[in-house]
Amino acid sequence: MARLPGQSSRRLANQILSMLRDARFEVGHHLREQQLADTLGVSRTPIRAALQLLAGEGIVDVRKNQGFFLARPHDKLLQADFDVSSSVSEALYERLVNDRLAGQIPNSLTQTEIARRYDVDRVTLLRTLARMAEDGLIERNKGQGWTFLPTLDSDLALRNGYNFRLMVEPASFLLPGFKPDRAALERSRLQHLYLSAHPDIAAVSPVQLFETDAAFHEMFAEFSGNTFVLQAIQQQNRLRKLMEFAGYVNRRRVRDWCGEHLAIIDAVAAGEHARAGELMREHLTHADDAADRPGKAKALNRRPAGANSGKTAARKSKALSTT
Repeated sequence: MARLPGQSSRRLANQILSMLRDARFEVGHHLREQQLADTLGVSRTPIRAALQLLAGEGIVDVRKNQGFFLARPHDKLLQADFDVSSSVSEALYERLVNDRLAGQIPNSLTQTEIARRYDVDRVTLLRTLARMAEDGLIERNKGQGWTFLPTLDSDLALRNGYNFRLMVEPASFLLPGFKPDRAALERSRLQHLYLSAHPDIAAVSPVQLFETDAAFHEMFAEFSGNTFVLQAIQQQNRLRKLMEFAGYVNRRRVRDWCGEHLAIIDAVAAGEHARAGELMREHLTHADDAADRPGKAKALNRRPAGANSGKTAARKSKALSTT
């Protein structure tokens, strides 16, 4: 079973609640720690902590020297749930997407199959599936279960993502509501200068590189003053984190996209919004051409070592794995 990290009392409490809903126990039913531990595949200690959490909410009673007993009727349990850390939901989201891309799970799954495979509670599962549906990755079947959409065909998703961004991001600079925040521009400029001048770019984590990259694009989307533009770019960044994250290990290209980002920042700072849109279009086109796709790895590896040397060549090069 692919157990997710961060098993907690709240998650176990939700799993116990789910069992109680399904079993439709009557008030006063004895909830035996060992039986619950055996069912959920954990020791009695975390079960006891979860039951104490339920007791604190008045869902179960604690009787001295007797144990835990159900205190609420079945219909009162339907509204009871414990908030689960967003990191747990995020972990499930990434595992589902990565496992689908790797062909480790089928195209269609039921909620029961997902819960069993990834050992997640009902709240985390429903929250994650709802977010994946909102991001256009899955859709609910007419019967039971969920089906992954063609969005997760890695090659198709990357192409469609870049094509979508080419329509939206360059045009956002010309929207009537576009209003840059000079303080935010300066912060982004300094972050990019730091990366460009870093003496050992290999020492910078891929996480920091991705976050700098993603924040750059979301910054301009926010400047547009259009909520739909911002939401669209945030969604694209979530997908890019899953499908392009490996590209950030190629540090040779980091300074290339940093240079292009800096040129866009400078154009906006100078009030040249149309020029900034043109630079963004060129930038995304280069990134799309260089994005890793199935069957492209060999061609990229055979590229001459000096193909991207020099600042001028770097600007013209299409060897950009990230944006």
